[in-house]
Amino acid sequence: MQLLNNRQPGSALQQIDIRAVSDDVLVLSGNRYRLIFETSSLNLELRSEEEQDALIEAYRNFLNSLNTPLQIIVRVREIDLDDYLASIERKLKSESERVYRDQLVGYAAFVRSLINSNRILSRSFYVVVPYDAPGKSNNYSLNREQLIQRADIVSKGLQRLGMHVRQLNSVEILDLFYSFYNPLSAKLQPLTPLTLRLMHSVLIREVK
Repeated sequence: MQLLNNRQPGSALQQIDIRAVSDDVLVLSGNRYRLIFETSSLNLELRSEEEQDALIEAYRNFLNSLNTPLQIIVRVREIDLDDYLASIERKLKSESERVYRDQLVGYAAFVRSLINSNRILSRSFYVVVPYDAPGKSNNYSLNREQLIQRADIVSKGLQRLGMHVRQLNSVEILDLFYSFYNPLSAKLQPLTPLTLRLMHSVLIREVK
């Protein structure tokens, strides 16, 4: 299995210059730090015109209140339903009632027809909060504290817009980059929690 390994040419670590993932913070070279939020979305089309205007105004105020740039990532992925279909087949084998078996057969056929005629997509939304330490400051604890203060402002601002905000932890950050840069491997060989912990403890060194 190909993992995030900075000894491999062209690896994800080299392409984006990752120095470490430590304490739920992505550390880049040059004393640059990033914190990543996963957020919910807001559907303007389901709101009234007055609600849309109020939400746009609140978003404008939120952007004007920031003293740092933000990176917003919208990730679209095709959902793999093979495991889901396999679970239906297992239920079918263990089901003894004919009426329920017929329902499972019909439902499995419906899911297969849906997959064949449509691409089932999921969307994930991320906000990346940066902090670039001034000069050559390499005080990790102090720089991380500055980043967290910025991130707290961003998180509260997004929550005021009605969005759910959740910070990615170190293992989730590793999984995110693995799936970005190894999409086929991520599908065929998804990382297990144990593998992710090993990546965090062995391949990604801690910064203090």
